[in-house]
Amino acid sequence: MKKNDSATTIAASGMTNHQPAARWEDATPTGNGIVGALVYGHAYNDLTVFNHGALWFRTPPPPVPDVSGRLPELRALLARGRWREAGTLLADALTAAGYKPRIDPCHPACALRLTTEPAEPIADYRRALDFATGEVCVSWREGEIRRRRQLFVSRADGVVALRISADHGAPATCRLALVPHDREASIGWGSGKTRTPTPIPVDFRRETREGWSQVVGRYHDGGGEFGALAKVVTRGGASRLVEQGPNWVPLPYLEITGAAEIVVLIKFFANEPAAAALPRLAAELDALPTDYDALFERHARLHGELFRRARLELPCGVDAAAGNERLLLDAGDGEVSTALVQRLFDYGRFLLVCSSTPGGMPANLQGLWNGDYAPAWAADFHNDINVQMNYWAALPGNLAEATLPYFDYYDRFLDDYRENARAIYGCRGILAPISQSTHGKILGGCWVNWTAGAGWLAQLYYDYWEYTGDDAFLRARVVPFLKEVALFYEDFLVAGPDGKLVFAPSLSPENTPDAPDASIVTVNAAMDAAVAREVLNRLCAACARLGIEAEGRRRWQGLLARLPEYRVNADGALSEWLPPELPDNYRHRHLSHLYALFPGNDITAESAPALFAASRVAVEKRLGLGRQAHCGWSYAQLACLHARLGEGDRALECLELLARSCVGPNLFTTLCDWRGQALAAFWNFDERPPFQIDANFGFTAAVLEMLLFSRPGLIKLLPALPAKWPVGRLAGALCRGGITVSVEWDMPAGTLTAELRSPRDQEIALKFPRSPLRIESGAMVRESPLGSGYRVVVLRAAETCRLEAYLG
Repeated sequence: MKKNDSATTIAASGMTNHQPAARWEDATPTGNGIVGALVYGHAYNDLTVFNHGALWFRTPPPPVPDVSGRLPELRALLARGRWREAGTLLADALTAAGYKPRIDPCHPACALRLTTEPAEPIADYRRALDFATGEVCVSWREGEIRRRRQLFVSRADGVVALRISADHGAPATCRLALVPHDREASIGWGSGKTRTPTPIPVDFRRETREGWSQVVGRYHDGGGEFGALAKVVTRGGASRLVEQGPNWVPLPYLEITGAAEIVVLIKFFANEPAAAALPRLAAELDALPTDYDALFERHARLHGELFRRARLELPCGVDAAAGNERLLLDAGDGEVSTALVQRLFDYGRFLLVCSSTPGGMPANLQGLWNGDYAPAWAADFHNDINVQMNYWAALPGNLAEATLPYFDYYDRFLDDYRENARAIYGCRGILAPISQSTHGKILGGCWVNWTAGAGWLAQLYYDYWEYTGDDAFLRARVVPFLKEVALFYEDFLVAGPDGKLVFAPSLSPENTPDAPDASIVTVNAAMDAAVAREVLNRLCAACARLGIEAEGRRRWQGLLARLPEYRVNADGALSEWLPPELPDNYRHRHLSHLYALFPGNDITAESAPALFAASRVAVEKRLGLGRQAHCGWSYAQLACLHARLGEGDRALECLELLARSCVGPNLFTTLCDWRGQALAAFWNFDERPPFQIDANFGFTAAVLEMLLFSRPGLIKLLPALPAKWPVGRLAGALCRGGITVSVEWDMPAGTLTAELRSPRDQEIALKFPRSPLRIESGAMVRESPLGSGYRVVVLRAAETCRLEAYLG
């Protein structure tokens, strides 16, 4: 693969910053799904912080006390409308039993400190990232000499590779060492007070010798060791070990002068004795080629195939090569360019490729990148939308393998979920907590009353089968997980006076009805009904396909027939709570009650037109009345909802609000509006709001939703195309049924070209953005009973079906 690290070329396929970064939150990220790197600093003093997905401060979780005997009392309080008393009952019982669960935080592995002393004043500083290769390039000009530092995290060899070089044969000089990441500069978050150091339960030791540098961390509780080993190779020049004297690099360090090129190769270990790990890493490093380009070539092929598998091309003009700072300044002034939208779409794909890979951990609240020892929300896995949003773009973006760590992670904690169900509600099956990291034990507080978590987590399991058609996965992974969720519902749900089943307690994350005596804990939240309906329907369909569980299917279909129906309130909106005495609260960031519209697909214009119309009112109320209640990820969710409603301009408006309020200089998304622009919830502290990656992934998902929708047997092309994208191309996206779709459009000319490739023979209904006047295709195409904008298309296995449509 031919590389070109000029700023213009990299910007066209990635992003460039023209300013140095002083904080890790503003660093340039890259990774291979196991190891993540954050490159920041400036020309004199660069710092790269490394993360390893297996590194967490682990504590043994306590057993969950059995408080299930209090459930009748809780339900009696709910039946009498004593919401607040009911809301604290189980939490108080757990506290009284001494239950104090902890969510263990992830933490950095170490850092590479690298310093230099430019011979002349520098100019033309650039910190660039190539999305298609994962390479970060920091460069600047000293007179006529351009110096550069290039780094990537190899998917092929599991090594971080760094090259330091200069144009015109100019010598490279630097000082470097592996060091523990600064334990005092970035501790604490959201306190509203100045950050102060706190004890960290790990000790570090360093060793640097000629050609090598290493750092080892040892947990105080004896839970193991972790660390990294760096091999330093120079071409020409001189290298010496410096053990005393002032310098920005902690002593000892390697000082290299006059080299034509410096290559640093770094490998990591986690949760094993250093005495065994370090010799192994040394042997692995010695076995690798020291040619940076050779290592880069074999990595870039693997990374590039994943990133390029699906591609979006929007008309960006001269802005395509602009730096992040320029695009964000324009966005702050109210002009969000298509180039910024394109870049954020690509960035979300890049971040998913780099943070989620088979054999690793799933992407957490910060993906794979964290420079704090006490990160916001422990950088955990939030199960009430955040981890799900991380993966919304994976399957339609044709990155099915990126979801595999998710399934491995959640299957690992089934025993904890079963313990939760037994101890809290006396039920069989599984009960997932609202958030978790190293264990799956239930948390305290009001969240003990939330029962929809496992069902929501199950959605991606079934989606994986719908997109891939993997029947072995359906049998071995999907059905067992869904059966556990259904088993919980069989025991948990109780009949109400009208014979319908009741969810009690019930909770709609993280909202409270708009009533003086209301609590977050209620009965019959719409989301609970939507999740249960989806789980039971999908379980029945899966078992029918496999020809299993005939008796189980009868039970589950019986539950389905008795689930409570959705309610439309006096405003004409789909209500968040089914009981009429619980009024809607529109000023809130969560939109859990719209689950059946998105991320589910039970409510569509074709299947449930009345509920579809009520969902439209509910979405509009949320955006129109509650703008300053929203945050980065909720704007991404709103964009997805508007896309499902066919409202492209409104969807794009939400993405533009996100870009204007909750995006930092490296395009990492923040929880909320850190500048106080009245565009989103304001972070009213003396710190910047925490980096939270879910909106990065949600942005990409929303763009995909605007351009493509699928459910079994139905594909909609450009269902929510905004006016600002009159021409464009989406290639290599994936639809349910395993159908790969590419679509190119020119709306002013009224033309659309689509290519569909199916792994098996199947018929689908295809919906066009406008009724087609004429369709040219070699495939069989006929009228559809769904209406004039639809056509039935017959797809043949492994054959590309090409359609050229002329739209009315």
